[in-house]
Amino acid sequence: MSNNKATFGTAPLSKLLRAQSIPASIGILVMSVYGIVDTIFVGRWVGAYGIGAITVVMPITFLISSIGMAIGVGGGSIISRAFGEKNDEKAALVFGNQIGLTLTLALLFVGLGYHYQTDILSAFGGKGALLEPSKEYFGITLIGVPFLAWAMMTNHVIRAEGYPKMAMLTLVIPALTNIVLDPIFIIALDMGIKGAAWATAISYMTSALFTLWFFVKGESQIKINFSCVKPNIPIVKEIGAIGSVTLARQGAISLLSVVLNNTLFVYGGEMALSAYGIASRMLMFANFPVLGITQGTVPILGYNYGAKLYKRVKDLIALSMKSATIIALGIFTIIMSLTEYIVQAFTSDPELIAQTIPALRLIFLATPLIAVNMIGGAYFQSIGKAIPALLLTLSKQGFFLIPLILILPKYYGVYGAWYAFPIADVGATIVTYIFFKRETRKLKG
Repeated sequence: MSNNKATFGTAPLSKLLRAQSIPASIGILVMSVYGIVDTIFVGRWVGAYGIGAITVVMPITFLISSIGMAIGVGGGSIISRAFGEKNDEKAALVFGNQIGLTLTLALLFVGLGYHYQTDILSAFGGKGALLEPSKEYFGITLIGVPFLAWAMMTNHVIRAEGYPKMAMLTLVIPALTNIVLDPIFIIALDMGIKGAAWATAISYMTSALFTLWFFVKGESQIKINFSCVKPNIPIVKEIGAIGSVTLARQGAISLLSVVLNNTLFVYGGEMALSAYGIASRMLMFANFPVLGITQGTVPILGYNYGAKLYKRVKDLIALSMKSATIIALGIFTIIMSLTEYIVQAFTSDPELIAQTIPALRLIFLATPLIAVNMIGGAYFQSIGKAIPALLLTLSKQGFFLIPLILILPKYYGVYGAWYAFPIADVGATIVTYIFFKRETRKLKG
């Protein structure tokens, strides 16, 4: 076993959390900066409908690629616990099964995406003036989706091995590639929305090639072994049980996109959809430190739970929850203070600015509560308890946000959709806290 993994059970938790969370946060930060830069280029050089097209397409491509993320999270949880149990052979077998599952399923769903392209785009809100730019963006971006699925899967394995900086690079490399290619394709070559799509697809490929190098020639202790690719039914079931939580979450997010995009189109038109496109880019950017702490916590929790070091598990939960909550309060303060300036960076369109400012403030209204929901849900995934993890994962989007978006706009118009976000955050936090406290009381140590 590598020293990287062994320290999970012995090193000070604050040092471990920093070592895992800072690279994860940097990776998410760079990825979110790429999303912002990409949207700014499209908003300034393609127009508001270009932002709307990206808003339609991105949930679809990420739903397909989230197959890789789900397999990565499910396998990563098993690998972390296998390392805690000193079972490296099981870790290698799990990784082999992850490879086979990711490539097979990603290619299958990309094929379906091409075949039902127009129907899918229409379902996600690609209507009216948004349909044609959405088709242009979607058709090209799909080429890179299998590479993104691979990168997402391997990212979680790299993190489970104890190489957070390498996991960070799987996010940084494609983001920087995209930032470099955007002005070349969109402005210099005057390719418009197609240029943005090619920049995105190529960036996904660079990330996949980097992770492939890591497992073939890099420091990885788990090498690609095709004898392990043959499906092992018990392992496939365990990967599926844990990974289904992530897939369900992304599925709920995609269903949310269908409901929200169509609701916004009905009550606010293309401009309301573009306003949410800006707000959604800010969500990932503003929450990157909390997401980083959550990702950094997962492998440490999994290892210590597998090693039955329950006091360290409880101490880590308290530390990560406190750190993430303080950061979330800071994010809330910044967003509420600088909303107008943030929106004006994306667009100069007066109508779009007017719609986006109140949307952004309402969407971020309950930000100080997100740490409880994120870390609470991640805890159940880390310890391999799929059903409570699934319920908590679905609580915000499935149990609160989607029903509220279906109901509130009937009374408050487009503002009803924005009101739904903070209400859903409060509801999901309460549910998570109840489950989380009940489960952690069982830990002895």
